[in-house]
Amino acid sequence: MEVGVRLERTGGAYAAPTSTTRWPLALIVVATLTVSCSSAPPRPSVPSATESMRTELGATDEVLANTVYSELNADPTYYFRHVDVRVDNGVADLSGFVWSTDAIYAARKIASNVPGVTGVITSQLQLERNGRDTGPAR
Repeated sequence: MEVGVRLERTGGAYAAPTSTTRWPLALIVVATLTVSCSSAPPRPSVPSATESMRTELGATDEVLANTVYSELNADPTYYFRHVDVRVDNGVADLSGFVWSTDAIYAARKIASNVPGVTGVITSQLQLERNGRDTGPAR
């Protein structure tokens, strides 16, 4: 099998013939591939101000609730293992059971000392004496 290149004489020198239709076609193919492969990544949707505020408050409220719960359980004097903590817009809502009225006041003080807590509700905190439920603490 022989492979050869035909050379044409152009003005005194020999040169391979050039195809004028192949170059524009090649440029079009390269341009099409470049444009199709270089598309911009999709932009993340920007949340509205209300949605971002809810997300921040939800995350902040959860962090505050965990912090209040940790502070209550770190208290060496009172037993706050049966106290649940919910935080809504910075207001801590304590519910569950404590053993004395002093524990209610201490829980309120501990929760109010946590930075970011704007108020404390203890109306659902119940006083339990000798294993009996005596109703909500006042």
